[in-house]
Amino acid sequence: MNFSSWPTLLVVDVEGNGCNPPDLVEVAALPVLDGQPDKSTAGAWLTKPNRPVTPFAARVHGLTNQMLDDKPGWEEIKDAVHACLGTAWIAAHNAHVDYRVLSAHLPQWQPAGVIDTLRLAKATYRDLHRYSLDALIEHETPDLSQAPAHRHRATFDAYATAQLLIAMASHYESWEQLVAAAVPPGLPGSPEPEQEPTLW
Repeated sequence: MNFSSWPTLLVVDVEGNGCNPPDLVEVAALPVLDGQPDKSTAGAWLTKPNRPVTPFAARVHGLTNQMLDDKPGWEEIKDAVHACLGTAWIAAHNAHVDYRVLSAHLPQWQPAGVIDTLRLAKATYRDLHRYSLDALIEHETPDLSQAPAHRHRATFDAYATAQLLIAMASHYESWEQLVAAAVPPGLPGSPEPEQEPTLW
């Protein structure tokens, strides 16, 4: 895989307050440059949700209401998040979720495309029994020694997802092949289906 052929791509992850639909409590956006995660230009935000973090959500990601109480609200950071994401491609694990939540919070945002590492993993590793982020970390054993925070925090999960994306990309010869395997139908960047020839 020639990583220099890749367009601008950010691996994203979001954490919510546990409500449905969720309020965001953390957003991470990690660029992949020349086949490496670039922490020096990454974006990471904590935000105080409009509704309290549920006990279940706090147990998962460790972000409590007390920790978020002095953080800016979404209205204060949304322009910075939008500016960071721009019109770049994004990648995420089970990307429907992150894309849907970010789109709800940033109605004007439109990425160039959406890579789903869950979909990509199923195409790349056909014999695995599970395709969760933990299962893929166990299978691929990426170097996570430089990952910030801890599992289930947006910054850690974005870093882990970036390393998995880079590893899986080595199984494909071109960006176009990767896109064909990794972009869910109906999401931005999905390859156009070939039109059946007609007489009209």
